[in-house]
Amino acid sequence: MAGHSKWANTKHRKARADAAKGKIFTKIAREITVAAKEGGDDIDSNFRLRLAVQKAKENNMPGDNIQRAIQKGVGGQEGESFEQAVLEGYAAGGVAILLEVMTDNHNRTVAEIRHLFSRHNGSLGESGCVAWMFSRKGLIRVSQKDAGIDEDDLMLAALEAGAEDVDLDDSGIYNIITEIEQLQTVRDQLQGQGISVDSYELTMLPSNTLNITDGDTAAKIIKLMEALDDHDDVQNVYANFDIPEELMAETQ
Repeated sequence: MAGHSKWANTKHRKARADAAKGKIFTKIAREITVAAKEGGDDIDSNFRLRLAVQKAKENNMPGDNIQRAIQKGVGGQEGESFEQAVLEGYAAGGVAILLEVMTDNHNRTVAEIRHLFSRHNGSLGESGCVAWMFSRKGLIRVSQKDAGIDEDDLMLAALEAGAEDVDLDDSGIYNIITEIEQLQTVRDQLQGQGISVDSYELTMLPSNTLNITDGDTAAKIIKLMEALDDHDDVQNVYANFDIPEELMAETQ
């Protein structure tokens, strides 16, 4: 779990510059539109849409933007049509990378992603080369300083609510893992007990991780992750590295 959660937590707590807001909003709007198109505009019954809207609110996306994205999905408007795809590859040190993309031009996106891998000492692989290493799970983040409860009590509360595991990483974030179907239930029960939840989402967690202790290799991995995450068509980036917090900080 460490690889994805540490990268995700680094991004989650990192302040985003105003100049980047447009790109963030564009990615979230795509997710909202596709979720609404596939499952309708009822947030209560459309779990994917509910998560996308929650993410939009976390990033302070204006309500009008959210509604326009939903209406674009359910209104059948002509225009861009996005294809969802999964791309797989390897970073420096043999780290597995899994990408979820949304694109209106698959061939162009693959070519651009291949270039990013090559530029940052990695390689784009064939379909299925690393996907078997990852499982779809629910992830709830709780900040240690804001939890309002000690570690033992939080773990007990999470497990009683239906969580699979609770881990406190070295950045001070509790990562609570659930089955997909239990994500909302666990989150609601924790909040019902007064526990402050930072965020919750569906994610892909690796079955095992690679410990990276070499600074040069760590820098190459992080640069690739950042380049992939910055690509317009990449919605999510997952990996199976475990880089110590102090080494991660040196690469920022």
